[in-house]
Amino acid sequence: MAEFGDIRINDTLTLPAWEVSEAFVRASGPGGQNVNKVSTAVQLTWHVEASSLPPDVKTRFAKLYANRITKDGRLVLEASEHRSQALNREAARKRLAEMILRASRKPKRRIKTKPTYGSVKRRIAAKKRRGEIKALRGNVDPTD
Repeated sequence: MAEFGDIRINDTLTLPAWEVSEAFVRASGPGGQNVNKVSTAVQLTWHVEASSLPPDVKTRFAKLYANRITKDGRLVLEASEHRSQALNREAARKRLAEMILRASRKPKRRIKTKPTYGSVKRRIAAKKRRGEIKALRGNVDPTD
């Protein structure tokens, strides 16, 4: 079986292998007798706050994946789509790398824009028209 080392995120980010722990568990789903005997699914655990990643990446990661991080700050990924440990292990590591890569991208700053003079005029004219329509919905005077 191939030895898995550090997880390479991109040219500048690498997650050391010692930060990630893996446990093999029995997978659910199809697989016949194999599913009852062999622990092919992998549970990958990574402590986000204790990681050696830059603080801004850790902060964005924690914000993006808050619902997937446990109370003690660990991310648990489970991969069981393949019938071999090696493929599931690779799939879990790849998924973690993609998650970290997404968190490593700085979001673009929003540039505030001012509505154009014409769009303001059109909006107010539409509001006036709508108000006139609603004003006509009032009670009808029976004396008329």
